[in-house]
Amino acid sequence: MEHIRQQSQQREREILASWATFSDSIRGRDVPEEECPIRTPFQRDRDRIIHCNSFRRLMHKTQVFLFPQGDHYRTRLTHTLEVGQVARTIARGLRLNEDLTEAIAMGHDLGHTPFGHAGEYALSECASFPFVHSVQSVRIVERLERDGAGLNLTWEVRDGILCHSSRHRWAATPEGKVVRFADKIAYMNHDIDDAVRAGILSEEDLPWEVRYRLGRTKGERITTLVTSIIQNSGDGRVEMAPQDLSCYQALREFLFQTVYHDPRAKGEEGKAKEIIRRLFEYLMAHPDRLPEDYRRTREEEGNERAVVDYISSMSDRYCVTVFEDFFIPKPWGF
Repeated sequence: MEHIRQQSQQREREILASWATFSDSIRGRDVPEEECPIRTPFQRDRDRIIHCNSFRRLMHKTQVFLFPQGDHYRTRLTHTLEVGQVARTIARGLRLNEDLTEAIAMGHDLGHTPFGHAGEYALSECASFPFVHSVQSVRIVERLERDGAGLNLTWEVRDGILCHSSRHRWAATPEGKVVRFADKIAYMNHDIDDAVRAGILSEEDLPWEVRYRLGRTKGERITTLVTSIIQNSGDGRVEMAPQDLSCYQALREFLFQTVYHDPRAKGEEGKAKEIIRRLFEYLMAHPDRLPEDYRRTREEEGNERAVVDYISSMSDRYCVTVFEDFFIPKPWGF
């Protein structure tokens, strides 16, 4: 069976661009292990991510709209899938390693808190250290999954996960750079879609230069941006044409002004932050209420680290359930 993986790696050498990342010349894993006879290392990483607990929890974590009334608003899971689709399209157009690209995309948001960025800000305010979801995503795959053993992913995938966020340097691989662009292309366009559905704005409200240069629909905008990256990248560079990059940045600024700070989208954020603050204070004072799974973290890294890991792992609805269990009186009878 080993020849199947080797054939796949040989095809990479024949098909991919010279500046792509090849799975037969990786930096390796923290813990050496025997190769899979069928899958390349990056295919194996992708599979480990999509089968882990943290990935499944993304379906119940907020993207932008807290507790939306409707079945079609994005969650962290649907966002992740859309990032993967955009990233693979770019990678294919540039003849980069699609398996590495997909693995990074599937893992990039594993560390997000409940209640979207509101939860991230709340935990940063509570803890003595800054909480950054990209750093937490790496922590999950290195230390928290598989009962503390981690997923033992390749260095290239972990680097791409860490560096998908603008808070960090650009990724070392071109595939990681592709995911960084794909993340923003996906969330800006699906957030417009959700904002239109919520009645916050219409397509006609977008800046005229965005509609003129990038397109008047979600599909047109994504196609323009993806095409711009494919046409202007090469030899380790992943970038857009200057005019497209300018419109891309203008669209992002417009969304921060009109959607991400809109009270209809963020009206419940104060409550969400208060829930997280109260949970943090309670668990710091009552470490015995932490689940057994976090005992090792508490013993090795302290109670605060364990509390942050536990709260950040929660889905929105589980976070509310735990809050109710700790603070809401329960009915009783004779």
